[in-house]
Amino acid sequence: MRKRGRRTRGVLAVVAAAVLGAAGCDAVGGDAAAPSGTAKPSPKPTPLWDRSPGSVAAVGDSITRGFDACDVLSDCPEASWATGASPEVHSLAVRLLGKAGAARRSWNYAVTGARMADLPGQMAQAVRRKPQLVTVMVGANDACRSTPSAMTPVSAFRADFEDSLRSLRKALPKAQVFVASVPNLKRLWSEGRDSPMGKQVWKLGICPSMLGDPDALDSAATLRRDTVQKRVEDYNKVLKEVCAEDERCRYDGGAVYDYRFGTAQLSRWDYFHPSVNGQARLAEIAYRTVTAKKP
Repeated sequence: MRKRGRRTRGVLAVVAAAVLGAAGCDAVGGDAAAPSGTAKPSPKPTPLWDRSPGSVAAVGDSITRGFDACDVLSDCPEASWATGASPEVHSLAVRLLGKAGAARRSWNYAVTGARMADLPGQMAQAVRRKPQLVTVMVGANDACRSTPSAMTPVSAFRADFEDSLRSLRKALPKAQVFVASVPNLKRLWSEGRDSPMGKQVWKLGICPSMLGDPDALDSAATLRRDTVQKRVEDYNKVLKEVCAEDERCRYDGGAVYDYRFGTAQLSRWDYFHPSVNGQARLAEIAYRTVTAKKP
């Protein structure tokens, strides 16, 4: 009987050892080392796109300067869709950083009249601030020339945009870029041509390639406007393609171009630049794009 008891205790010990071994990590005490070969959970990768950047620099043309939004023939940067402080606009910078944060950590390097050829220089200024987000809106002046033949060639437009992004990447590898599409210039013509004042102002030389002789509907005028519109579409294709090659760049998907603005969104002084209301709509589009979970 003693031998059988010792044999029974031996079997129980073997069974207990087998159960503990099968339990794996659960059988290891809090201070004991985990068994070799146990996989540790991998840390979550840092997302390439930060939906809440801590600083904003804007580059571009008169639209980003708020030209003719507040007063005739003058910049109004406080109404800028990108960095303005106007509560009526609620700019991208204010939406991202708050009013106080935008005042300290947003900068506007856009220049009225600028074309894509001017973007590399503006970008060089912007990188000195080391912004976490750079906004780009440029291209309307490349299409708005004296004649369609004077418009910036698509190849040159592409080369200058690529050069701008390369210089940004060299200086700030992790900076993010929001790129707005070029507005629909033909819609500007269709919306403003019924305004006697608008047509009078356009005669002063505002975007003559599209807005010149606004009442003309003959084949030559139609071809002229269609040629300009096609060039704007080609510019937007360049913006989309070049931005897609940069993993930290977001294009608005044509949202600015597709926006069906009316006269309420146009300056009452020139029927070309965005009004305060129009600037607010641009800010909304930019904010949606920047904060979207996926582009």
